[in-house]
Amino acid sequence: MRWIVASLLVIGLAVGGAFAAGLIRFGSGQPPAPAPAVATASPQPAPAAGSPPAGDEPLRPANQPEARPVMQLQVVLDRQGFSPGVIDGREGMSLTTALRGFQRAKGLTETGRLDEPTRAALASWDRIPSTRTVTIDAALAAGPFIGPVPREPEDQARLASLGYADLTEKLAERFHTNADTIRALNPAPGFAPREGVQIVVPNIGGGPVGADASDDAGWRATLTGLGVAGEQPRAARIVVDKSEKVLMAFDADNRLIAQFPATMGSAHDPLPLGQWEIRGIARNPPFHYNPDLFWDADPGDRRLTLPPGPNSPVGVVWIDLSREHYGIHGTPEPQTIGRTASHGCIRLTNWDAARLAQMVRAGVAATFQA
Repeated sequence: MRWIVASLLVIGLAVGGAFAAGLIRFGSGQPPAPAPAVATASPQPAPAAGSPPAGDEPLRPANQPEARPVMQLQVVLDRQGFSPGVIDGREGMSLTTALRGFQRAKGLTETGRLDEPTRAALASWDRIPSTRTVTIDAALAAGPFIGPVPREPEDQARLASLGYADLTEKLAERFHTNADTIRALNPAPGFAPREGVQIVVPNIGGGPVGADASDDAGWRATLTGLGVAGEQPRAARIVVDKSEKVLMAFDADNRLIAQFPATMGSAHDPLPLGQWEIRGIARNPPFHYNPDLFWDADPGDRRLTLPPGPNSPVGVVWIDLSREHYGIHGTPEPQTIGRTASHGCIRLTNWDAARLAQMVRAGVAATFQA
């Protein structure tokens, strides 16, 4: 996905200001509901941390080695709520921090490696395949797709929504990966996903979205399109750790129940350390771009309202904080999480931001620490 401005910095401050001023309202600005993704088999429920795989889940034969062991580890950690970010089959910083989070939750030594104690703790999920094959049906193939996302905010403001550019991008977000990985898993010459075609994708858990009274149809469709189960464990507090570059969620018993890689702050806009709290959640929000709030805005920029969608500067959700102009939100560039700077806000992948939005409520404490 693409950024809407020349830099890769997050423009979250404008959204926070708009939220505080009442310009972003709960349930407002919903984009056209994306069609739900349908696989060849019923979606698997997202397991709670520590729960074994469901008894009816297809497993890899015991005598068959895993062809993609790194991707398999990423898939299992993602299912457990310890997100590696983009599932791409590659070792790196995000996988290391996800392993450290899982180890912390299990009371293991935090090595960030798949050592023997960690391997033993993950033994119940050892035979979950790294990938599965799905058939692209009419619902999954449906757009609308907007083509290449315009670079200039003025051009983006003219669109009905900042939706997916094409079906490959939609598939990548649905299965918590990127377009390059989708193509690599489907290396046939001239790969062109379309209705009726079977493709190989990361074997994320997904799960039923349900019909929570607090979620409207547009948000439920968003959750489905991101492979995020509607029912998630309830977080009593969250911690944003600058040195680890992660957001951690704890339950009422102070147990670590989820961890997500995050981008936070920069030298010019440092993360505001301290104690804050969540004020509210705006799902599929529009974005109010105010160049007066940005030190790096172009001199000729003017105020604009950009439509909602996964390619919005704040992705699919804005979680507002008690620190004015600051929030936690998604991104149109999942591969940059933990690797680029922001204007002080906390940026997650769209699927992780959506999952967090299902875990928190107004009044949840938020600690920002160095």
